[in-house]
Order: sequence, then C-alpha cells, then structure tokens
Amino acid sequence: MNEYHIVTTWQDDHNMIMPRHPDKDTKSRISYFLDWMAFTGRNWLTPDLAVYRDFLLNERVRIDLLTGSEIEARLSPSTVQAHLATIRGRYQELLRDNYVRQKLYNVAPPQLGIGDKKAFVDEILVRLQNATHPSTATVEVVTVQDVADSEYLRLKPDEVRALLRAPGINTLHGLRDTAMMALMVCTGIREAELVALDVPDIKQKLNGEVSIHIREGKGNKARLVPYGALDWCVLYVEEWLSSAKIYRGSVFRGFYKGNKHVRPTRISTRAVNNIMNRYPIMIDGDLRDVKPHDLRRTYARNAYENGMDLERIRQNLGHSSLQTTQTYIGELDVQQRRPPRMFNPPHKLTQLRGASES
Repeated sequence: MNEYHIVTTWQDDHNMIMPRHPDKDTKSRISYFLDWMAFTGRNWLTPDLAVYRDFLLNERVRIDLLTGSEIEARLSPSTVQAHLATIRGRYQELLRDNYVRQKLYNVAPPQLGIGDKKAFVDEILVRLQNATHPSTATVEVVTVQDVADSEYLRLKPDEVRALLRAPGINTLHGLRDTAMMALMVCTGIREAELVALDVPDIKQKLNGEVSIHIREGKGNKARLVPYGALDWCVLYVEEWLSSAKIYRGSVFRGFYKGNKHVRPTRISTRAVNNIMNRYPIMIDGDLRDVKPHDLRRTYARNAYENGMDLERIRQNLGHSSLQTTQTYIGELDVQQRRPPRMFNPPHKLTQLRGASES
C-alpha cells in the first residue's frame, strides 16, 4: 500500500461516495466533504476525519470551488457530529459493497499477482474501516436543557401582528411579503416548502377541511396541513395571486428590477430569508430580525399553548418524532414549570424560625 498510490478525480470520488438517491441532508453533507477533499488534495481512499472535524469546527469560511465565493463554514459541535455520522455511514455501506471490492481489484497495480491483489484490496478496506471508525474524530457535544430566549424566537400573537403589518399591503411587493409570512406562521411550513408551492397547492381538502398541500417535504414526505381558524391567511395569498396575475405555476415569485413586474420563476429560500430581514420588529425592547424557521417555531408554540395536541402538531409540521416537535415548542414558561405542592413540610414552618439559634 505504501508503494502504490491510486489517483482519482473529483468525479471518481463523487461517483463513489455520493449515494444514488440521497436525501437533502445526506447530499449536502457529502458534497461538503467532497469539496473539502478536492481542496486539500485528498480522495475517497484517504479520508482523514480528524482533520475534517477540526476544519468544520474551527474554519470560519471555506471557498466554494465552483464560484470562488466565501461561504460561512464554522459549524456547531452537534452539526459537525451529524456530518461525520453521515460520512461514516456512507463508508460503512461502501465497505460492504462487492462493487467497491471489484473496483479496487480493477485499479490495483497490474504487476501484482492474484494473491497480492487480494491482500492489496483487503489492506485498503481495513484502513478505510479504521479511518472511519466512530472512535476516530470524536466530537464533544454539550447537551443544553434550557435555551435562552435570545437563541430562538417564538413570537407572541401581538408580535405576529406587528410582523405581518410591517410590509403593508398597498404595494404588490408588500402584498407578496405579507402573504408569504402569513402563510408560514399560519401553517408552520418550512421555507423550502413555501417556495415549492404551486397555485393548486394552496387550497386542497383533507377530510373536508381546506388545507395546504406540501407535495414534497423534508425526507420526501408529502402532507396536508389544515388551516382551521387560521384560513384568513389564504385571503392574502389569493389577493397576491390575483394582483400579480398568477393563475398557474409557482405561487411566490421575485420581481424584475423596479419591483413592478413579476418574474415567471419561483423565489429561492435565500430570497425568503433576505425578504424577512427587511422587517425587523421590536421584541422585549430590542429590534430583532425574524427568520423563516422562527415562524415555524411560533406556529408550534402557540398551537400547543392554545390546547392543540402534541401529536397533531407533529403531523402538521411533518416531523418524524415527537421529540423534534417538542424542541420546536421549546421550554415552557417558568410559571408553567413550577411544580405543584406534592409534599408538605414535616414541621410547622414557624418552628424553624430561630430554631437553629436556640
């Protein structure tokens, strides 16, 4: 193994490591890893997860190899742990794949005999097994029970009202932004689900209830979310569609220069974030930007506080587990966490006063 070096291209590495039909998170994490390997001169046969871990934890920016632009790269320990778990999982699949073994036989130096080729391939696979073992490149993750209010926003009803009033509805631009934010806070949908909406998706039926249709949510899961008493948000969307003369295709679109004429193509998730950054609101005396995912948390928290069952909230949000839904609801107010009087003191409390002094 020390005498021979197998040269691969970026495309070779991509074809080998990237699964055939990856989900969104897997594709993103492995693409990130492939870019790093290409940038540092490594290939799929020489992963160094400890170095990669340190890069993810400590580097503030990376260079996008396609555009040359700088991209924020420093990640939290829990996110780094998820990245490494995805990469390890993919390597475990490769190590069990006979196609990989055969490919390694094919690229082994031709001067090796059959027995030496087998030893060559076995050595590579063992080294890959060791290099991607969970004991390598461990990440220390601090578990946080209570998250400060400043970390995530969950808007109160009056704050929701302030946010939705900020764009105004007297311009086409403002009407679109109001409709967009109203729909997110009234249904809890993700920004990626928002931009993927087509006109027929806005009004579908679920057991007779008017609902929004998410054709492809996270994990390729489709779902319907009933509006219930929040169906007023549909009026804003319909007014936007009518004013913008949109009768088919994508619901939310950008504007040509001048903000008067609507483009035929749908907006991006980045555009959704940029739009919302234009409408900061006062929260506890501070001017705060509200992010799209804050509206998803706002939906979950307010639905729960108004008596909606946790399982129903989970279904509407499209979560796989109740535990995830609980993180969106967040920690309850301190008053709600006060324990009841489960025990009584064994003495009269007046007897305690001064007892230690006597």
